[in-house]
Amino acid sequence: MWLSALRIVLGPALLWQGAQVRRRILRMPEAYGPRQGGAEDPGALSVLFLGDSSIAGVGAPTQHQALSGRLIHRLSRHWPDIAWRVLGTTGWTTEDALEALGTLPEHRYDIVVISLGVNDVTTETDPATWLDTYDRLLDRLTDRFGTRLTIVSGLPPMGRFPALPQPLRWYLGLRASANEAALFQRHEDRPNTVCLPLVFDLDPTAMAEDGFHPGPGVYDAWAALVADAIVPRLKDLTETP
Repeated sequence: MWLSALRIVLGPALLWQGAQVRRRILRMPEAYGPRQGGAEDPGALSVLFLGDSSIAGVGAPTQHQALSGRLIHRLSRHWPDIAWRVLGTTGWTTEDALEALGTLPEHRYDIVVISLGVNDVTTETDPATWLDTYDRLLDRLTDRFGTRLTIVSGLPPMGRFPALPQPLRWYLGLRASANEAALFQRHEDRPNTVCLPLVFDLDPTAMAEDGFHPGPGVYDAWAALVADAIVPRLKDLTETP
């Protein structure tokens, strides 16, 4: 409620600054390289990356240097056969990702790594609506794709993004933090789900040139957090149900 009141007070300044950012921010490509790979053997660990531009690897030159590549590199030290797929693109909201899942052929994904929510913040999606959509997305992953572990990545600290001017940066940072807290509170007891705050040090110099997306170093630190959440659970994930 208080964020809505703040939005009304700061509305004109936020709208103007938002338009300026959209016009001036550097448009960066998604990471180059294949969006899926690995062995489809019966014993393979199957991993799906689902989300927005950060899942697509914007800010990294190649998929190998993006989140998917860095995580698969780390997991391969502990499990020899991994099949993986990246489903994500710049600008996707949580609703967009849910719709995309509806077009994906049925397939078992042992692990799904999600990064969604930034575009829901920037497009002012109602928080209650966003949470309900996230619920439906998680249900679909379990019911349609047999997901055995879901990593729900927290929202990045938007209040520290160099590309955003004040007070827009401050406001979006508050919105992102509030949404993340609500998301984690709702799903902290959901079976086979890990809510993962992005607690690594966000050095602005390690971000992409646009001041908005992760750079390769940030992707690697993020992958380390995800790997730490997955590796202790690998034995359970790969056992026959």
